[in-house]
Amino acid sequence: MTAASNQDLLPAELTMGTVMLKVGDMKLMSDYYQNALGLDVVAEQDGGLYYGRLGKPLVHLAPGGGLQIPGRGEAGLFHTALLFQDRAALAATIATAAQYEPRAFVGSADHLVSEAFYFTDPEGNGIELYYDKPREGWEWNGSSVVMDSLPLPPQRYLQEHLSEEAVSGQRAAGAGVGHVHLQVGDVQTAQDFYVDTLGFERTAGWHGQALFVSAGGYHHHMAMNVWNSRGAGPRRDTLGLGEVVIEVPSGDDVGALADRLRVAGIGSHHTGRELRFEDPWRNRLRVAVR
Repeated sequence: MTAASNQDLLPAELTMGTVMLKVGDMKLMSDYYQNALGLDVVAEQDGGLYYGRLGKPLVHLAPGGGLQIPGRGEAGLFHTALLFQDRAALAATIATAAQYEPRAFVGSADHLVSEAFYFTDPEGNGIELYYDKPREGWEWNGSSVVMDSLPLPPQRYLQEHLSEEAVSGQRAAGAGVGHVHLQVGDVQTAQDFYVDTLGFERTAGWHGQALFVSAGGYHHHMAMNVWNSRGAGPRRDTLGLGEVVIEVPSGDDVGALADRLRVAGIGSHHTGRELRFEDPWRNRLRVAVR
């Protein structure tokens, strides 16, 4: 890869920041994120609450002001994926989430690079709870990471990894937003925007129905699929996804992206240390200095 092309890539040190959700019932949603997912209130701003672990905000719940829940086929959030540092910490949160509302559990899978368990919050927002397998065990086919969806029985997982120590220390176990997965109208437009314009690298596809992208050789920081939303147009203002924050090391990284957006004719609001803009489906993104 040439130095010139490196200038068009997002920095390898990129991480995902807070995901903001517009919510209709703050108490219902707050109870879920605290009691099911074991997150604590770490900040409050403009009537919204930030939930996280060890003082680090992960999910921002903001009042939705009478907005409606989006339809299943609309563009928007597929899931927010919370990454845990070890299997025991993941198992503790799987257990509290399943106990809090068993019907919210919607599946699990061994993706070869990770072990993932899927839930839906009370207003229909998807949640993935996952653990990354060691990077040295990931397989690559050229620039594409090898992933799959193999069976991962949840009861067996809990039997193998859940401990009283992990449950009692749940809130002291760190977690982060590992990736954010979106519903979009078509995959090619997503690739044109997220890879060719923003500067993510394509790491995988899925039968022309999904795209996985990352920075710095991660399996994926973001993904886009059309499984429910093929042909979807720009979003209405609804409950659900409000904003995805992407964190970069420096103001120079923000400025370089601002230049790429300007060349591509994409409107943005640049304040030096952060950049706000929308993707082709009006999903709001903010790139900010970490």
